[in-house]
Amino acid sequence: MPPFESWIDRQIREAQERGEFDNLPGSGKPIKGLDGRPDENWWVKGLMEREKISAPLPGSLLLRKEVANLQEALAEERSEDTVRAIIENLNSRIRESRIRGIDGPNIFIKTVDVEQAVQTWREGRG
Repeated sequence: MPPFESWIDRQIREAQERGEFDNLPGSGKPIKGLDGRPDENWWVKGLMEREKISAPLPGSLLLRKEVANLQEALAEERSEDTVRAIIENLNSRIRESRIRGIDGPNIFIKTVDVEQAVQTWREGRG
């Protein structure tokens, strides 16, 4: 008498016979995350990697990063008034962070020179 084969076992066997499991991506490579070290945040790290989410930064570092990436952010803007408003908003938040303090390392963040930033924006549109 042949051994009992469940429906799912039959589906798997037939798929193997058709070659549907041959040449799958990652074939022959170790399975990521099975290195034997338990990590209670494995799912968060996996989600961040899959969705390309960067780790949240403390407020002071976030402001510094925003200043560093300002010209990239302004590149898509079409109106000089909008560019000035964005820079003024950033400068306002920088000044407020100095007054009330924000979380993160205590670093000095220089306000952005509005005229210089607008001039750089104009040249980039050139």
